[in-house]
Amino acid sequence: MLVVNEKQIIRTYGMTEAIKDVEDVLKAKETEKIANPHRTVIEFPQHEASVLYMPSADLVGEVTAVKVVTIFPNNPQKGKPTTQGVVLLSDAQNGEHIAMLNASYLTRLRTGALSGIATDFLARKDAKVVTVIGTGAMAFEQVLAVLAVRKIERILLVNRTAFKAEMFGEKLKTFGVEVPYEVLEDVSAAVRQADIICCATRSNEPVFNGDDLKPGTHINGVGSYLPHMSEVDVTTITRASKIVVDDLAGVKEEAGELMHAEKIGKWSFEDVHGEIGKLVIGEIKARENEEEITFFKSVGAAYFDLAVAKGVYIKAKEQQIGTEIEV
Repeated sequence: MLVVNEKQIIRTYGMTEAIKDVEDVLKAKETEKIANPHRTVIEFPQHEASVLYMPSADLVGEVTAVKVVTIFPNNPQKGKPTTQGVVLLSDAQNGEHIAMLNASYLTRLRTGALSGIATDFLARKDAKVVTVIGTGAMAFEQVLAVLAVRKIERILLVNRTAFKAEMFGEKLKTFGVEVPYEVLEDVSAAVRQADIICCATRSNEPVFNGDDLKPGTHINGVGSYLPHMSEVDVTTITRASKIVVDDLAGVKEEAGELMHAEKIGKWSFEDVHGEIGKLVIGEIKARENEEEITFFKSVGAAYFDLAVAKGVYIKAKEQQIGTEIEV
């Protein structure tokens, strides 16, 4: 079995590769070449934490993946990362377990890739300002994905702790991002200036007022993934002319803001424009004018992890990266 750690993955595989591989798996899913059983979520309320078990399989490429990811938001206080995970890859021709990959970075990367794909189809072509609400670990790849598909000129950062937003901005600079950033404490001001908004929080309440959205704004919501969570308010949901989701079955059970909007009778899941895979294959329309507000909601699905894990494995074998072990 090949074991590949996070540092090795980061050196080997980036956003450009992830966007391509995720697009490919979306096309494969639409042609029924992917198996994606429902994931299992176990909650630990005493720690405000969750553990997710996510299986999937490429039925044509004959490889399977199981991701186990833990989300413990109080971990930073203990000097540990909030999100930790591993992906087990297996050969579906002979059952051999071929690789174990660190999944923390891959989870952030594939989530960013999804937002990048959605942004490319749904954001205005001339979008220049991205507002990031929540500057935790998941947000970094959101920014990289938007930068991969749009010529952004300004990055506005909003976080409950301004110091962490400043650190996030400096991390972008260290990474080589030359787009200037600004930390704002006024969420409304940041939203009113935005062409694209990326939300990556675990908030139980909406993180901005939908009335502040200017026409033509695109929103990526990737942080809330449980029924009691909600990053986006009902106003945003009702103002959006197109709501695209990553996985409809998962969103119906886990996207708290959409579930709440339906529960109070302000919106219905029948109003979903479609899954992102249908955007990629051209079955549903992308942005049609400069005025419409669009919203991409992502809760994650195992086959997205399969896509990037398989991509990393192929590159790691080619470049002889990782450690071979017997198990």
